[in-house]
Amino acid sequence: MDVFGSAWDDHPARVAEAWRDSVGPDDLVLVPGDISWAMRLEDARDDLGFIGSLPGKKLLLRGNHDYWWNSISKVRALLPEGCFALQNDAFSFGDFAIAGSRGWVCPGSSGFSEEEDRGIYERELIRLGLSLEAAGTGRRLIAMLHFPPFNEKRMSSGFTSLLEKHGVETAVYGHLHDKACAAAFEGKRNGVAYLLCSADHIGFAPRLIAQT
Repeated sequence: MDVFGSAWDDHPARVAEAWRDSVGPDDLVLVPGDISWAMRLEDARDDLGFIGSLPGKKLLLRGNHDYWWNSISKVRALLPEGCFALQNDAFSFGDFAIAGSRGWVCPGSSGFSEEEDRGIYERELIRLGLSLEAAGTGRRLIAMLHFPPFNEKRMSSGFTSLLEKHGVETAVYGHLHDKACAAAFEGKRNGVAYLLCSADHIGFAPRLIAQT
């Protein structure tokens, strides 16, 4: 990632140092996508091993650049101990349930194409709905997406409607970097707290989402 500017210099060491300073063995870390530049699953082994070597449990979600992420059963078979993958299901952790999907570019975005994006957007809505249904009720609900659930005008979308319908407490997302982060929505809206957790946006250090 250092090809994208000096902000990314030595970022693996910075991530590891900040992670070890703040994450304990009983904590859960959410990793909302764009995990490895690998094109094939086997080639992602080293990057997954790096994440696996860090403290705590880790819940991984597919990003739009995770081309190595194919069959979910094969992905899960390769994951190091303590790493878990979220796809069309939910993850239970103490008083919490974590649901989510990759998401996609939302209608109304400057880059949204009805022909190219509508179908993917609709499929991701189905996947998020399946995940939220799998989370059930009775736990504090956190949602993890890769794409922002808004367009750059911060308009509501099918994603925000699902998050609100299911009573999501906090929704975290990534995807945006550098100057694009300035237009991101962070804060509470219709009962859901939204947090942007792209690595460069949060200084390559874990961001506290909730405590038991």
